[in-house]
Amino acid sequence: MQSEEKEKDQATGEIPAIMKAIRIHGHGDSSVLLYEDAPVPSILPDQVLIKVHSAGVNPVDWKIRAGFGRYRGAFSFPLIPGWDVAGSIVSVGPMVRAFKPGDAVFARPEPKENGTYAQYVAVRGFELAPVPSTISMQEAAGIPLASQTAWMGVFEKGNLQKGQRILIHGASGGVGIFALQFAKLANAHVIATTSAKNAELVRSLGADEVIDYNGEDFSKKVSEIDLVFDTIGGDTQSRSWQVIRKGGKLVSTVGTDENAAKQFGVHTESFALVSNGSRLQEIGALVDAGLVRVIIAKEFPLSEAKAAQDLIETGHVVGKIILRVQ
Repeated sequence: MQSEEKEKDQATGEIPAIMKAIRIHGHGDSSVLLYEDAPVPSILPDQVLIKVHSAGVNPVDWKIRAGFGRYRGAFSFPLIPGWDVAGSIVSVGPMVRAFKPGDAVFARPEPKENGTYAQYVAVRGFELAPVPSTISMQEAAGIPLASQTAWMGVFEKGNLQKGQRILIHGASGGVGIFALQFAKLANAHVIATTSAKNAELVRSLGADEVIDYNGEDFSKKVSEIDLVFDTIGGDTQSRSWQVIRKGGKLVSTVGTDENAAKQFGVHTESFALVSNGSRLQEIGALVDAGLVRVIIAKEFPLSEAKAAQDLIETGHVVGKIILRVQ
C-alpha cells in the first residue's frame, strides 16, 4: 500500500485525500453518472498515481455503466469509469523503476478497478508509456485503448503482411481510424467501410478503397480478402465470411461465429485488449514520426461525462471523445 509518508503532488503540493470524480453506484442509463467527491486512490507497490489531465471516452465505458452483457455484476460500486488516461505522475510505488514523479505518461489501465474519469488514478507500471512529445495531452488520452486494440487486431491476431488485402469495418470509429493507418503502414491494400460523409477522411488516412455502408453492400463489391477486422458484429460480420479467401481470417472485438468460419474455410479469432506499455510506446513513436494521426471528435469537461457518454452511445462518432480534467 501507499507509504504513510506524505507524498507530494508536483503541481499543487501535498496530494489531497479527496478528489472530484465521476462515479456510478449501480448500472443504468447515463443519469447514473454522478460528479462527486471520491477518495484519492492509494497505490500498490507496482503502481503509480497519475494526476489526470485528460481521459478518453470509449464504447466500453457506457457498456459497463449499463451492465451490458458480461459486464453486469462484474464490478463493485461505487465505480469510477474510464480506461484511457494522459497525465503526470505524482507518486511511484517501490517496484516501478522506469518512471518517476513529474513524468508525463499515458496508459490504458486494466478495467477491473476504478478508472480515469477523475482527478487522480492508480495505474500499473507496465501499462505506462511516455506521452508523445509532438501532441497535446488531450490527443494522447485518445490513443491507448483504441490504438492498442487496433494494433492487436491487425498485427498480433491478424498477422497482416505486406501486399495483403484487409477489409476494415467501421473505419472512421475510434479503433478503425488506427487500424486503417497501421494497415497502410504495413503496405497492405486497405478497403474501408464507413458512411459517405466520412469517406474523405478515411481516404486521407490511407484507404485504397472506401465503401459507403449505407448505400453499398460490401459483400457484392469485394472478394479474396486476406483479413477482415470487425468491431461491429451482427449482420456486418455475417456478410463478411463470403468475401474472405479460403484460409483467410476474420478478427473481431465483439465475438465470432465459429460455425460460419468452418463453413467458409477461414480462420477466426475474437479478442479483448491486454494493455502493454512497450506496445503503446511503439505506437507513440509512430505518432511522433508523423506516421499516425489522432482524430479528436469532441472534448467535454469532466463534469459533463453524461453528455460525452450519450454521444458515444450513438455509435456514430468520428474519432475520439475526450474528457478534460485539468
